[in-house]
Amino acid sequence: MKTVRIGIIGNANNNIDNSIKVGIIGVGNIGSAHAMSIFSGNIQGLRLAAVCDIDASKREWAQEHFPSVPTFEQYGDMLNSGLIDAVIIATPHYLHPDMAIVAFEKSLHVLTEKPAGVYTNQVLRMNDAAMQAGTVFGIMFNQRTDPLFQKTREIVKNGQLGELKRFVWIVTNWYRTQAYYNSSDWRATWAGEGGGVLLNQAPHNLDLWQWIFGMPARIRAFCDYGKYHNIEVEDDVTIYAQYENGATAQFISTTGECPGTNRLEISGDRGKLVIEDGILRLWELPFSEREFCCKSDEGFAEPKTAYSEHKPETPGSLHNAILQNFADAILHGAELISPGIDGINQVGISNAAYLSDWTDDWVELPFDSDLYERMLKERADASAPHGTAKNKAPGGVYKKRWDVLW
Repeated sequence: MKTVRIGIIGNANNNIDNSIKVGIIGVGNIGSAHAMSIFSGNIQGLRLAAVCDIDASKREWAQEHFPSVPTFEQYGDMLNSGLIDAVIIATPHYLHPDMAIVAFEKSLHVLTEKPAGVYTNQVLRMNDAAMQAGTVFGIMFNQRTDPLFQKTREIVKNGQLGELKRFVWIVTNWYRTQAYYNSSDWRATWAGEGGGVLLNQAPHNLDLWQWIFGMPARIRAFCDYGKYHNIEVEDDVTIYAQYENGATAQFISTTGECPGTNRLEISGDRGKLVIEDGILRLWELPFSEREFCCKSDEGFAEPKTAYSEHKPETPGSLHNAILQNFADAILHGAELISPGIDGINQVGISNAAYLSDWTDDWVELPFDSDLYERMLKERADASAPHGTAKNKAPGGVYKKRWDVLW
């Protein structure tokens, strides 16, 4: 890891400390929330040193709320300014890899918003640049800090469920109105966003899927485009996946169903867990169900199970947890909860799902990334902006809709 350039600077309370000088590219909804949190001193070791946005109204908002922080119109000027040690990228999806690559060329640390990118080829280039730079590279998969998902991963990885059989996630409570999609002309277009519910709402879920259960071997997916909204990308999707050991996964999501459901169920030969309504319910068998099945001489016998519940305390800001971990990784060598290079797995699942739907066939992983890029470009070239509402001023706060909606 390269040595970070850390200057003696003041924090939000005008105390003097050694902190990482961070710049933020994009001060829209999420970028402004990151900026406000850092500026307010919520993240030990991070100092808001610069912000950047091509939108003049957002720069004016930043100047009003962070009067001591320089603002930039062009991100290249900020990266070349010498004012920052690290950068947070909070821009539309297509821009994440290109901006990160430039930052890595400047030997800056990078934390990018999800998704890592829109297609795997560009994400691979970003990951290569990160490896060459040797600086800290994180991605804002903040749901990895949720105690429920951390407990779930622990149970799966330590073998409490035994040989994995099935993963099922129904997450249909990402409800959005037409006004949401009309709020910006880049939303819900192949050229502007690169996808719909899989690229915008569900990246956290897709990341948790592979983080907990592993990457599948093949995918068959069915996407409905503009089923519930006047948009060109998908707002309803069903994915079926298979694993090398015979395990299967189903993932169902939509922005057009209300009331929605959020239920995660994982089964193995030694038990089952379910997360719903903020509670993890666990059923454990004392031995393999496969062994019981083959040896029992009773046709309707069932093995006894031990039942337990886990309801962790409501966590604080999950976004702040990733920001703090990013700072700790730079300053103290802490292990990243969400390494940036992991972002390609979530993008890979979504790309494979689109490719399966577009080709009406199964897709083996790894898939033909060049074919996917060509097919995406065809759609992006035919894409048209549709937003009608003017951009609203940034809020500077983390919104409830970014939390897990149990």
